[in-house]
Amino acid sequence: MAAALTLQSLPLFPLGTVLFPGGVLPLRIFEVRYLDMIAKCHKAGAPFGVVSLTQGSEVRQPGQKEAFSTVGTLATIAQFESPRPGLLLIRANGAQRFRITSSDQLKHGLWVADVERMDADMEVAIPEDLKGTADALAKLIQSLQQRAPEGEPLPIEGPLRLDDCGWVANRWCELLPLPVQLKQRLMELENPLVRLELVSDVLTRTGITN
Repeated sequence: MAAALTLQSLPLFPLGTVLFPGGVLPLRIFEVRYLDMIAKCHKAGAPFGVVSLTQGSEVRQPGQKEAFSTVGTLATIAQFESPRPGLLLIRANGAQRFRITSSDQLKHGLWVADVERMDADMEVAIPEDLKGTADALAKLIQSLQQRAPEGEPLPIEGPLRLDDCGWVANRWCELLPLPVQLKQRLMELENPLVRLELVSDVLTRTGITN
């Protein structure tokens, strides 16, 4: 069983954001180290790992060091487009979280890692005192659907799970303008109810919910 929960030499994509399970990640790719990696992942139907940067920038700079969080999220490619040579447009979906056990940077700059998959959130029903947080998300999604131009994808994809603590917390974490470090800590929390309680506190302090 343990062997089935590990991945070796998982290609990593360090970004200045946090990908949550169930989330959507549109990417515009033009760096050589990622063009080849994403093309190979798409062809093989294989995932790549998204990790949030703690040092460095998304586009590699000469002499710049890169560092990233040790907990990330597997990303699966849902849409793949190559409008011209040297450019890929993809839309990826967040899957399971993982923890890096070792990592290595290859000669051309790509990071690969051995990782252990983390357990998915338990399904926890929204308690009565947090129903307002779920209701506010439902209203926001409805507003996004009404305002979105026809054919333009939304930042949230179905199926909607507005009765599940982890799903509601994750979607709020994506939509709120929180610091990346805070989003990372929330994503790493193993208890989805605690994650939702913390998100609800933020919503109350900002006046989004009562």
